[in-house]
Amino acid sequence: MTISQKSRSLTVISAPFSGGQGKPGVDDGPQHLLDMGLVEQIGRLDWTPKFAGHLQFPAVKNDTNIGHVKNPRYVSQSTKNIYEAVKKASTSSDFTLTIGGDHSIAIGTVAGVQAAHPDAIVLWIDAHADLNTPAASSSGNLHGCPVAFLLGADEPLANAASKEEADLFGWVPHCLDDSQLGYIGLRDVDAFEKQYIREHKIAAFSMHHVDKYGIASVVEQAINKLDPEHKRPIHLSFDVDAIDPVYAPSTGTPVRGGLTWREACYLCEAVAETGRLVAMDLVECNPHLEDAKAARETIAMGLSLVRCALGETLL
Repeated sequence: MTISQKSRSLTVISAPFSGGQGKPGVDDGPQHLLDMGLVEQIGRLDWTPKFAGHLQFPAVKNDTNIGHVKNPRYVSQSTKNIYEAVKKASTSSDFTLTIGGDHSIAIGTVAGVQAAHPDAIVLWIDAHADLNTPAASSSGNLHGCPVAFLLGADEPLANAASKEEADLFGWVPHCLDDSQLGYIGLRDVDAFEKQYIREHKIAAFSMHHVDKYGIASVVEQAINKLDPEHKRPIHLSFDVDAIDPVYAPSTGTPVRGGLTWREACYLCEAVAETGRLVAMDLVECNPHLEDAKAARETIAMGLSLVRCALGETLL
């Protein structure tokens, strides 16, 4: 599948959601991206962007923990709303860009894109695998669990008081197959996640592979493994903590030793060159975690990633 150069409509969905983790401020990331010119920059790349405002996420009363899982009802309700919005946008436009927010929003974004493009592969760019089940998660923060829900690796929430509580995430379609998922940039992976990746032979490229082979080869290997015939749509889900905190410091779970600015941009450029990119998530920009300069650098990094994914080149 190749996006037509004559029809380049793009829907920007803002999902200012922070309920998947405990640090305030990540819900302000989308507004900062917009304030620094996101929509205008997209328009200069010969896309026709449509932005309909921020999605709303009303609070859920009595959202007590289920076991150690935090904000379970809020995350379930909010990601379902994101799913509906992304599904609609992905069905009606050439490209869907969702700006977050923490990475739990990908429960909704990936499911929504899969509803429109069920054969799409997902490139998950992240320091973390986000593959813990709620039971396996040590923190209980659901931004570390979206991939488990999408693959169907999750189980009913333990210690729930009722079947309704246990099945809070029963609405999530198990829309991803192991063969549709590829990781790039991993460097902080929990034991459960490592075991799952190995047993299910998921395409996973850590920073060791980037160091050994170079980012160009890693991107090529990942795409070739997931889509050897080079025909399938691509969904790029990009967590800015994949990038070394030297370049993107204002994020909730920074890990040293990540992608450089140019490696991250090249990755997006290479995916854009396939002509098959149909959706992108940009998540975990938290402008409240560092000083104004660091926050601005992180937002600028995010904008660069989006522009590169939409076809901006150096020459």
